[in-house]
Amino acid sequence: MEEYALSTAKYERVVLKLSGESLAGDQGFGINPAVVEDIALRVRKVRDYGIDVAIVVGGGNIWRGLSGSAKGMDRAAADYMGMMATVMNALALQDALEKQSVDTRVQTAIEMRQVAEPYIRRKAIRHMEKGRVVIFGAGTGNPYFSTDTTAALRAAEVEADVILMAKKGTDGIYDSDPNKNPNAKKFDTLSYIEILNRGLQVMDTTATSLCMDNKIPLVVFNIDDHENIVRAALGEDIGTTVGGEA
Repeated sequence: MEEYALSTAKYERVVLKLSGESLAGDQGFGINPAVVEDIALRVRKVRDYGIDVAIVVGGGNIWRGLSGSAKGMDRAAADYMGMMATVMNALALQDALEKQSVDTRVQTAIEMRQVAEPYIRRKAIRHMEKGRVVIFGAGTGNPYFSTDTTAALRAAEVEADVILMAKKGTDGIYDSDPNKNPNAKKFDTLSYIEILNRGLQVMDTTATSLCMDNKIPLVVFNIDDHENIVRAALGEDIGTTVGGEA
């Protein structure tokens, strides 16, 4: 096993939030099998440390919201199509994990029993207690809610210690867009109320409020280096940590 700065895990149970784009790699769309395989390898390393892992994955690599693929569509219909995209990503990730000999279960908020289990909180917890990775697909099962909100909701339900939010192209939270402002300041720590007051686009306000109300820490880090998944799960000082008082 590769050695990291911290040899013991800080967290016992984590929810890893992956964007759909993180599964596409440099091609920017679709599912890149090599990228998914590499992410699965890092998740296996996290499991090797005895950490319970649940994953929430987005669907932006397949279906964009009203500003993209669904422009002009009814919002609810577009959101349901996005939920289907997250299930496709969840199944691809499950396949890659099981090829790494990691027992994995996909649970969906919309029932589709031929391909996945329906989401049942107690069953999800039991899977993790048995060492299985659980992937939550189809968002919350309701339109008008993002997969960020799904991550916050599921983290609260399964009593996760932290949400690990993997961001593509950025290594944390800044006071402005670092791609547009070379003087943008990166935060090492923040509180949720600061995110809301500053209007920082870390996650949507529903997800932010849910994390704040349930006192769930959030670590935002760069997914471009897949090894950061392991570092974040072990509690290394990377990216930006949100929660409590900054």
